[in-house]
Amino acid sequence: MSPSKKHDSSRPWTSYLWDTWDKPEAERRFLFKLDACLLTYAALSYFSKYLDQQNITNAYVSGMQEDLGLHGNQLNYITTAWTCGYVIGQIPSNMLITRIRPSIWIPAMEVIWSVLTMVLASAKNFETLVAVRFLVGLAESTFYPAIQYVIGSWYKGDELGKRACIFHTASALGPMFSGFLQTGAYNGLNGVHGLAGWKWLFIIDGIITIPIALLGFVIMPDLPSTTRPSIFYTQEQIDIGKRRMEEIGRKPPAAFTRKKILGFFTTWHIYTLVPLYILFNNGGGPANSMIFWLKSFNTPGHQVFTVGQINTYPLGIQAVQVVTTLSYAWWSDIVRARWPPMLFAGTWSMITCIVLASTPLYTHITRRWVFYYFTGVQSGLSGLILAWANELNGHDNEKRSFIVASCNMWAYVMQAWLPIVIFPQVEQPRVLKGNITTACINFGMMSFAMLTLYLSRRDQRLAAKRRASTAPSEVSEDIALEDESDADSKKSKAAEVTEVTNDIPVPVLASEYRCATTSV
Repeated sequence: MSPSKKHDSSRPWTSYLWDTWDKPEAERRFLFKLDACLLTYAALSYFSKYLDQQNITNAYVSGMQEDLGLHGNQLNYITTAWTCGYVIGQIPSNMLITRIRPSIWIPAMEVIWSVLTMVLASAKNFETLVAVRFLVGLAESTFYPAIQYVIGSWYKGDELGKRACIFHTASALGPMFSGFLQTGAYNGLNGVHGLAGWKWLFIIDGIITIPIALLGFVIMPDLPSTTRPSIFYTQEQIDIGKRRMEEIGRKPPAAFTRKKILGFFTTWHIYTLVPLYILFNNGGGPANSMIFWLKSFNTPGHQVFTVGQINTYPLGIQAVQVVTTLSYAWWSDIVRARWPPMLFAGTWSMITCIVLASTPLYTHITRRWVFYYFTGVQSGLSGLILAWANELNGHDNEKRSFIVASCNMWAYVMQAWLPIVIFPQVEQPRVLKGNITTACINFGMMSFAMLTLYLSRRDQRLAAKRRASTAPSEVSEDIALEDESDADSKKSKAAEVTEVTNDIPVPVLASEYRCATTSV
């Protein structure tokens, strides 16, 4: 039995509930502080950003369309403007954050984002909305890939999935709260100080976010190699963080070189992980149709659903997302594999899309309602995919940062135009081609998950053969047979072993977490 299996068999059951409960007391205290600071700030900040992302749709159906004279696919174009800004900033930001302290860069950009969000309330026309939404997306682009990179810089494999997914649940809680917030703003603030309820929504969002950004300047940690002793972390605890990353081979920042940059593109990781994330990110399109479906019941002179009901009834989608996201996180960390939840969620999403495509809009109301809620099952995979990217590229800090940012960036490059093509607003809520296309997208997502698994296992096998052929014990036996006076020869052979072993990607050597080698 391998050492890792022995470790697993002796692992107390309580550690499956929370992974710090079987660790030494000093490490446990350190992780508690890290969780309290990093995850609290990340979740609050991400909550506010997804609050804004959902608010634009809530505002549209709650009076913004009529007040600004919007029509046709203009909501899609407003969303696309935000996406373009979001795409442009991600890779430059994630490269900078390997050199600039995250505790300064991320909160500073969040302050800018908050101000721009409140500016949306002053928009008088479609053109202003497009321009401001582009700038909002540019400011927001610094956050998500940067936080995933920072999380991947502190946690081991059996901890990483839970943290990445706990943080990501804020993307579901934001839209849930947005529905209630829009209802409250519409009913309680509509007309106050001459402002429509949908304008108050953006003002409140900005007001909520500014104190969160200021909190980030105080509690956001940097990287293990750059975090300084403070009221939150002692030098001893920072050293624990560094040692933990050394144990699993996750490297600190290093100099950019031509060879390093070329290495971003000459290995398979970017060619499977990026498509995997693109397909995941564009595999939940039918979720946006429910709000239009509810609104379609209302006809001139006949109201079936109120504005409040239209905004709140779809929140069941986000409730499903929260439950499944956390379930995937614990499942993945317990079995120490990232791919099983991806196959499960992709299969469920394919079935959901097929049912929505084949079910009449108004003759099976309950069935369609339930399956709209099921569209949230697929949405909780983001943290697992980026955790996988962090793990598979842990031996190269800059490559890890680049690939995490590339995953999110290219996903939104596709999202900038794909929804307009397959889910045009003028075809809502039927969007037959959108449901069928999304089923195919989820099949592609599962295919790339299995390709990533295959290639990572192949690398494990090749590395194992290299280690076996240059085993230090074998070389030591050869050295022992030589003349003891031949010290130079001994040193030479030992150095060769060290050089060959160190050349193997460190994630392969780390027995702490073998995500890629879990048996199918």
